[in-house]
Amino acid sequence: MWRYTLDFEAPWLLGLLLLLPVVWLVGRRSVAALGRWRGLATLLLRTLVLALLVLALAQAQMVRTSERVTVLFLLDQSLSIPEGQRQAMIEYVNAAILEHRRRDDSSGVIVFGREPAIEIPPFDDDVQLASSIESLLDPEYTNLAAALKLAQASFPEDAAKRIVLVTDGNENLGDAREEGRGLAAAGIGIDVVPIRWEGRSEVIVERVTLPSQVRAGEPFDLRIVISNITDPSLPEGHEVPGRLVISRSVGDRSIVLSDERVVLPPGKRVFSLRQEVEAADFYTYEARFVPDRPEDDTMPQNNRATAFTHVRGRGQVLLVEDHASPGEHDHLVGRLRAQEIEVQVMPTSRLFSQLVELQPFDAVILANVPRERFSDAQVDMLVANTQQMGSGLVMLGGPNSFGAGGWAGTAVEEAMPVDFQIKAAKVVPVGALVLVIDRSGSMAGQKIELGKAAAVAGVQMLGPRDFVGVVAFDGAAEWTVPMRQADSFEAIAGRIGRLAAGGGTNLRPGMELGHRGLLGVDASVKHMLVLSDGHTIGERYEQLAARIARDNITISTVGVGPDADMALMDRIAHAGGGQFYEVHDPRALPQIFVRETRRVARPLIHDKPVVPLILYPHEMIAGVSAPLPRLDGFVLTERKEHPLIEVAMISPEPADERHATLLATWTYGLGRTVAFTSDAGARWAAAWTAWEQFDRLFGQTIRWAMRPAGDEGQFSVSTDVEGGEVRVVVHALDQDDALLSFLDLTGRAVGPDLSAVDLRMVQTAPGRYTGSFPIGEAGAYFLMLSPGSGRAPILSGVNIPYSDEFRDRSSNEPLLKELAATEPAGGAAGLYIDPPTGLADLGALLEHDPYRRDLPRATASGDIWHLLLWTAGLVFFADIFVRRVQVHFAWAPTLAARLLGRRRAAEAVTIARLRSRKAEIVRQLDETRRSIRFEPAGRPSDAQVLEEAAAPSRPPSPPPDPPAAPQTPAASEGGYTQRLLKAKQRVWEERNTP
Repeated sequence: MWRYTLDFEAPWLLGLLLLLPVVWLVGRRSVAALGRWRGLATLLLRTLVLALLVLALAQAQMVRTSERVTVLFLLDQSLSIPEGQRQAMIEYVNAAILEHRRRDDSSGVIVFGREPAIEIPPFDDDVQLASSIESLLDPEYTNLAAALKLAQASFPEDAAKRIVLVTDGNENLGDAREEGRGLAAAGIGIDVVPIRWEGRSEVIVERVTLPSQVRAGEPFDLRIVISNITDPSLPEGHEVPGRLVISRSVGDRSIVLSDERVVLPPGKRVFSLRQEVEAADFYTYEARFVPDRPEDDTMPQNNRATAFTHVRGRGQVLLVEDHASPGEHDHLVGRLRAQEIEVQVMPTSRLFSQLVELQPFDAVILANVPRERFSDAQVDMLVANTQQMGSGLVMLGGPNSFGAGGWAGTAVEEAMPVDFQIKAAKVVPVGALVLVIDRSGSMAGQKIELGKAAAVAGVQMLGPRDFVGVVAFDGAAEWTVPMRQADSFEAIAGRIGRLAAGGGTNLRPGMELGHRGLLGVDASVKHMLVLSDGHTIGERYEQLAARIARDNITISTVGVGPDADMALMDRIAHAGGGQFYEVHDPRALPQIFVRETRRVARPLIHDKPVVPLILYPHEMIAGVSAPLPRLDGFVLTERKEHPLIEVAMISPEPADERHATLLATWTYGLGRTVAFTSDAGARWAAAWTAWEQFDRLFGQTIRWAMRPAGDEGQFSVSTDVEGGEVRVVVHALDQDDALLSFLDLTGRAVGPDLSAVDLRMVQTAPGRYTGSFPIGEAGAYFLMLSPGSGRAPILSGVNIPYSDEFRDRSSNEPLLKELAATEPAGGAAGLYIDPPTGLADLGALLEHDPYRRDLPRATASGDIWHLLLWTAGLVFFADIFVRRVQVHFAWAPTLAARLLGRRRAAEAVTIARLRSRKAEIVRQLDETRRSIRFEPAGRPSDAQVLEEAAAPSRPPSPPPDPPAAPQTPAASEGGYTQRLLKAKQRVWEERNTP
């Protein structure tokens, strides 16, 4: 698997090895006195030391070379690839791995559309794809460059690298050529298996073209470009009949301008329609082709195209009012229209749904509308319309506005010059809220999840000094969030998120626990909100609610689902002085919770009469003289600490000016926002409606906030979509039709997801400026261009009805061939594998081995110069030893002789000892015979006795007990003889015993 070679980072230093002969020539004389063999050893050691030092200086490295190959298959899964071709890709990859992979080779699979994903990471086994791709992709785009980049990052380092690219090559995002050059520089080869288009017919509505801006009443031409791509198998000149429908829409209103029958010959055809629009607005035109025969058009996604135009007129203002209070601001609307300000009133029951619906308006007025009337997306559109598109945003006060209307914590609060929450304890009293939530088993699923989301939304509206508690009940009740101040939203939301459903339903313990919690806090407003979806056990709930209400605690109830006891919930709310909500769709819960939480925010309203004070003569109140009429109330806010905040009017109460703001403004993004914390109608500003300076004040305020308008020049904007980008071209003329050059032209594009992209415009010719921005998802893109020098902004847009994935109708063979022909560094160029029948010819595809060994092998190197230095040091020590220490071996023979002599002497002593022992044994036997006067039959022979005596196997007999008393010589001799006879007899018996 691995081959080892030696390499050097500084090979030119190996020339120092030429000094080795010099070492021998010079060293022979210096070592001559050492003798023949020591001198030769010294020269050899010195040569080795020098060679090791030179190798270390040259930075020697040990290089390991791998024989392995890793192949990554890149499979195009975009919508331009038919389903049958995608299945054939899987079969090809599985067969190629089984057919050609060697033992140590690795295989992997990457699939791609808009973004790539690793389906199978590189693995040294016969990996196989499933019958369908499991990775989640956006198939409406093709990003070859991203797939190639991911493949390069996914290769292991210990193998040669090859990519097998299976695609039609129709990229609409990224630059595959640039990535291909980077892969070649890294030694990565690319094989290409092209996907050829099957013969089929297709009709494409290429584009709708019209001027981006026109004047009201000015005629213009609308042009539609349609292409008919004929199936080659059909007769030449095949025509496609159908209907061409052209419509125009503004806001949520749409009208059909034309619906005529057309016949499309092969190729392109242009249709034209003359248009003239009187009303100023932002218009969308759409062209749609409907074929008579479905077989003439295989992909309906590309049968429509749209375009924008902005019909300019006088500035327009949109006033949004609560549909529950229609006509509340009719006086203001009438006075603005009297000043030639076009005002359109929009009730909250028919709000805008797209950003395009806000573009005709230079300012939007939120006139005492509560937060719960708007979706999160609509709130984001309001802010994006100001921040990104330069429109003004004005918020008028009232009991349903600012913090009292539930706008705290929203993007609108961030855009306004004042904060909607009050942090100072002396300015506004606190409120207290308890949420009593049913967590019984019947709440499982969507209801409990939306209930938790609603509780979180309600808590988010509270100020940091307000009190909040959450009680969860089933058969019993407990605090999910014990009563506390709402100064840590994340901690409270986390505890609410841990709620889980299960158990029975008993409402009484929950209400009683919440009651005790509210009694224990000091708050000016106390409110309880009960959420339940089932029939609870127990009774006398009306009496319980009335008892709680006597403690100045209001109760509202929410009945969820058809099985809820709506009558009981209604009676509890009536007895508790609150509101009852009957909910059949749990998705309505968040708005209900937000609305009920606003009860706690009532202390934000300053309902005492005040006489406003002018802080300084801002443009909004230029010419307005004091004294100002009385206001009967306003919503308390807190001025933001920012140098761009301009406060024109304040209230004398409270004493702290930060919380007494009546009229303030600042610039937010490209637009302006204005906060007027009192109302402009008959509730708090009744004395203002008859005031002679009413028109001046509100007219100047609205005009200040409006997007600048004017005709200080002529600007035409054209857009073109190509290669995943929108190209913007601006032609600028002054009032005398002379080219305007050297403008500081800046811009911003806002996509369908409301994300903004800065648009950098560069002058490319006199009066001509160009820029571009990348396309994300299909939809409407709005352009806000600022010419600078006080000129009015330029509004335009471009609509991307479908991805370029549905435009290309043939394979991009030039790109694929260029990728395959790219020659990797140190290896051979890739293969362009193109059988006549494409992926269907599996045998022809498998004739080409993707695991072939024609790429630069992977190498791994490690420094060894430090080891060479250590070795050189050891050899140098040996050289010193040989030269300084004279070693001879004259002592060796003497030592050997001595060692040999000592061994022989030891052997002689051992033999002598054995002979002496034998003689002693013979002598003892002779003495024994002489002492024995008779011998029994069968006595052992002398040789046997001698053998027994010399045998070490039997342990010696223990010595006899000492005699108790001295015996006479005769008795002693007789006793000895008897004992000896007995011993010999015992030995004889043991030998003859079987």
